Amino acid sequence: MKSPKNRNIRWGIIGLGNIADKFATDLSTVAGAELYAVASRTQQKADDFAEKHQAAKAYDSYQALANDEKVDAVYVATPHSLHKENTLLCLGRGIAVLCEKPFAMNADQVNSMIATARENNVLLMEALWTYFLPHYHFVLTKLDNKAYGKLLKIEADFGFVREFNEEARLFRKSLGGGSLLDIGIYPIFAALSTLGVPNKITADATFFDNGADSSCSMLFSYKNNSTALLKSTLLESTPCEAVFYCEQGTIKINRGFHGPSTVTLSDGVNQETIDFNYKTNGYNYEICHFNELLRQGKTESNIMTFNFSRDLITTLDSVREVIGLRY
Repeated sequence: MKSPKNRNIRWGIIGLGNIADKFATDLSTVAGAELYAVASRTQQKADDFAEKHQAAKAYDSYQALANDEKVDAVYVATPHSLHKENTLLCLGRGIAVLCEKPFAMNADQVNSMIATARENNVLLMEALWTYFLPHYHFVLTKLDNKAYGKLLKIEADFGFVREFNEEARLFRKSLGGGSLLDIGIYPIFAALSTLGVPNKITADATFFDNGADSSCSMLFSYKNNSTALLKSTLLESTPCEAVFYCEQGTIKINRGFHGPSTVTLSDGVNQETIDFNYKTNGYNYEICHFNELLRQGKTESNIMTFNFSRDLITTLDSVREVIGLRY
C-alpha cells in the first residue's frame, strides 16, 4: 500500500454522480490532499468533472484510473451493485479505497472485500460519513457518558419523494435501488452505533412494481428491553430526525440527522439547541480521518471498523430477509 508522508495524497474518484460532486468539493478544503484523477463511463463526463474540480487526469474507464500509478486513494461512488467489483479492482493494485455506503450488496460481498484488503495489506473503509461528523460524535459522547441516564428508545426516519423512474439508479432494483440500501441504512446505522445489533427484527415494506422497496418500517428489539423504531421511504417527506429517549431526557438530532445538523438537548424542563457551524457539505471529516490512516500506514479504521461494517450489512441482510427483498 502506498503511504505518502511528505506530499499531497493524490485522490481518484470512480463514479461521478451527485455524491462524488459534493465529495470533490469538500476534498478541495482538506490540507495535504488533492483530486488527481476521475473516471466515468464516458470521456465527456470525466472531462467536465475534472474541469469543474481541477483534476489533472480524466479517464473514460475505471480500469484506466486504477492503472495510474500516481493514484494513492480512490473514492468509489458508483451504484451499490458495482461497489465490490470497483473496490477489488483498486485493492488489487495497492490503492487505498474509501467505498461509499452501503459497502456492497450483501455480507458475502463485504467479507470478500475485507479479505482482499487484508491479503493485499491495503487500507479499506466504508464511507458512512455520519460517523465522522462532529454533531454525531457529540451525541455518542453524551450517550456513552449517560448524561441523561440509560438509553431506552431510538426513533429515526429518512424519507423523501421522487417521481418513480425505473431507469433512474435510485429505483433500479438491479443496482440495489429502493429505500432500504439507499437511505434506510442511516436509521439502521443510528441504532447499531448506539444500541448495537438487535436480537429481534420486525419489519414491513411496500414495493414498487419493479420489485424495489418503496418504504420500510422496522422495529429492533434488544435484550435490555431497549427498542429502535426506524423508517425509510421514497413515498413521503419525513422529518429525517434521530431521537434518543433516555431515562432523564432526550437527545434529538434535527432535520437531516445523517448529515450536518443541529442537536437539541432536553431534560423535561430545560431545552438547548446546539449549532455546530458547519461550513462544508460534511465529507471533509471522513476524508481527513482516511488521510490520517493512510499516512500512518493503517489498513483499517478504528471508527468505521470492519466489524461494524459487517454488522451493518448483516443487519441489512436480515431486514431484507424479513420483508422478502432479494436482488
